[in-house]
Amino acid sequence: MRSLLATLLATVLTFSAFAAPAVELQSIVRAASVYQSSNARLEQMYRAALINTSHQVTVASDGTAYVKTGDIPAEWLRDASAQVRPYLFFAKSDIEVSTLLRGIIAREGKYLAVDPYANAFTIDYRVWEEKFELDSLAYPIVLAWSYWKATGDASVFTGDESLGLDQALETMEREQDHAANSKYTHRELRQSNGNAGPNPVAYTGMIWTGFRPSDDACHFNYLIPSEMLAVVALGDLDEIERSVYHNLLKSNRAKTLRAEVQDGIQNFGEEFTPNYGYVYAYEVDGLGGKILMDDANIPSLLSAPYFGYTKADSFVYRNTRRFLLSRDDPYYYVGSVARGIGSAHTNDRFVWPLALIMQGLTSTSDSERHDVLSELLASDPGDHLLHESFDPDDPHRFTRADFGWPNALFSEFVMTTFDGVPVQPMGDTSDLEFRGE
Repeated sequence: MRSLLATLLATVLTFSAFAAPAVELQSIVRAASVYQSSNARLEQMYRAALINTSHQVTVASDGTAYVKTGDIPAEWLRDASAQVRPYLFFAKSDIEVSTLLRGIIAREGKYLAVDPYANAFTIDYRVWEEKFELDSLAYPIVLAWSYWKATGDASVFTGDESLGLDQALETMEREQDHAANSKYTHRELRQSNGNAGPNPVAYTGMIWTGFRPSDDACHFNYLIPSEMLAVVALGDLDEIERSVYHNLLKSNRAKTLRAEVQDGIQNFGEEFTPNYGYVYAYEVDGLGGKILMDDANIPSLLSAPYFGYTKADSFVYRNTRRFLLSRDDPYYYVGSVARGIGSAHTNDRFVWPLALIMQGLTSTSDSERHDVLSELLASDPGDHLLHESFDPDDPHRFTRADFGWPNALFSEFVMTTFDGVPVQPMGDTSDLEFRGE
């Protein structure tokens, strides 16, 4: 097996052969440079956060655009889709930004066609990692739909994009009954259960997934936050197929699958708790197995209103949020500088800025939003960047020096929560029914 150094060297050489320097986005640079705040730390962090994505983007020789996750030389479908969301706010008025976003969407469509079970790729379309994560199929659909709605530009829906969307839909349909229809496996799934393979699941209408958005193996393979995002993405896909491609067969397939997944969430994804009432479980197996927790990576249970699955004041979500932001959540940590949700993916008791930002984005309280902002500003170790995770008692102890996703999300948080910029929707779920509503 090749050493990690040899793999990284080969990736760098390939990157040089396939890539051209990224175009500097003047409107983004200008927006960052003119941003002012009476809070000097906020001004510094927002400026650094807004331009961070442009530092991660490279225009490839095939005209598409490649978004690395940061200090790992690969593109994650989830991360890349989230990293460019703040630029949707500029896309309608700036052709330079819209051109770049079209290139990113085009590349993600090609990735889906190459291997719909992969979660990360290199710039020359090789699979970097094949951990099947349901959100990796949903995020590119949501990004393409969001771009279309933000700009009115349907040119992203090319023949190649259609092939990628087909692969996403077919894979989700196949994984509804993983045991009967799927050949996918992964060594980490076998190792996580004593080399016996994934835990058994019942058929629920939901979609089986191997890994969490953290890239850690699932214990129970119906991951409720990812099922929620899939419901949003399938609604988007229904509209894309019906209104753009004019393919009613695919539209109806997406609509049918969406309804089945939603029924599965409602029937199997909730649990009654003595202290909180009905809450959403994090993972279930359809056989009675459930995990009550959350993980900082998005989609998370906390983030459900952010990506449009439910409302922040809905009955079960309110209960779930109270549980998640309490010490009853095994991954909720409290320190002297910050308190928030972490992840099994990183050090014990480390809080993730992604979860703090999501707490702010889903809050209905102005005081809570400002408290979250203060904690985020206090997490700055001196480089004015947000990192993967940090010690809530000592922010100078953190993981990942360069991680694009939280910086992008932070700029979106500031724009939409404090600067009055309208939120960019990810989908419409107003037709769905929820318990207690």
